[in-house]
Amino acid sequence: MAKENIIYGVRPIIEALRESKQIEKLLVQKNISSESLRNIKEELRRSNQEVKIQYVPTEKLNALTHRENHQGFVAFVSLAQYSDFEQTVENIMNGEAKPFFVLLDHVTDVRNLGAIARTCECAGVSCLILPQDGSAAINEDAIKTSAGALLRIPVCRVKNVKTTLNYLKQYGIKVFAASEKAVDVYTEENLSEACVLVMGAEDKGVSKEALKMADNLIKIPILGKIESLNVSVAAGIIIYEILRQRQN
Repeated sequence: MAKENIIYGVRPIIEALRESKQIEKLLVQKNISSESLRNIKEELRRSNQEVKIQYVPTEKLNALTHRENHQGFVAFVSLAQYSDFEQTVENIMNGEAKPFFVLLDHVTDVRNLGAIARTCECAGVSCLILPQDGSAAINEDAIKTSAGALLRIPVCRVKNVKTTLNYLKQYGIKVFAASEKAVDVYTEENLSEACVLVMGAEDKGVSKEALKMADNLIKIPILGKIESLNVSVAAGIIIYEILRQRQN
């Protein structure tokens, strides 16, 4: 089981927010009603963090904290520092002729996240984008699998995939979504321009809203009986095809 970077108790969580620590999610004891909850929510607002709050039984909090005095609150702290999305895009657009973004559309496995981040760093990807809800946490397993890449490349967390893709398209960035339903094989597409590659969840693939936003759908040919590749393998194949086309 992966180690989790957690803090618990009202004061430690508030102090973490004041120190600009980024919270992945907050677990709150069910039916709790206190000034403490209002104080934490206010501190979240001040820190401009949109954090998923999940209400859980006391037993879950006891198990996570080994029955320490959690006061009804447990926070999961990201081990990596997220970059501001709009500022990061602006910096990249001002500094790179052909930016290359990768957006993981609700990829939930931490090892897949780590493996893809490692490939992104090796291939010179400009930025890795993750949805705020339903994505793998950046924990010790993710960072270890990434060989530290998650601490090296810009990683942005966004509220809405559709809004994010629309924002990138306004900069003239083409959206390519990997899908088994695509007609075009990835090697037959011109991937050498500024673009964002969207890779979908391990079980559901790219979401419908992201598919609708895509300029092109691309696929990797599958000749065997297994219908799809692991998402980290598929991402690596397409990312390096993009790099190959750019170098040529």
